[in-house]
Amino acid sequence: MHIHVTDQSGTRHTLEALEGFRVMEIIRDWGLDIKAECGGACACATCHVHVAEDWLDQLHPMRDEEEDMLDQAFDVRDNSRLSCQLLMSTELDGLEVRLAPGTEAGDRAAA
Repeated sequence: MHIHVTDQSGTRHTLEALEGFRVMEIIRDWGLDIKAECGGACACATCHVHVAEDWLDQLHPMRDEEEDMLDQAFDVRDNSRLSCQLLMSTELDGLEVRLAPGTEAGDRAAA
């Protein structure tokens, strides 16, 4: 399985993904520049991604906790999700996401 991630500079990466892993973990473990401060506890918005429109219907609905955290993020859009709340599955093979501005590990402004 794979996911396709466009980083903050516009470079597209195809990453091998394992079922059951959080999309945030996959992005981080492959060394892309994502802050992911809380490590997947849905306690921050530093793993914010924009999901490609054609994938939105395949994601599970957003829970209240995720929506509350996105209220603290920058550049929130209708296709915004926290990548720590997206679990990799065979149905998501080929998922396309873009790392949102402010999620860079070196950027302290988007806590």
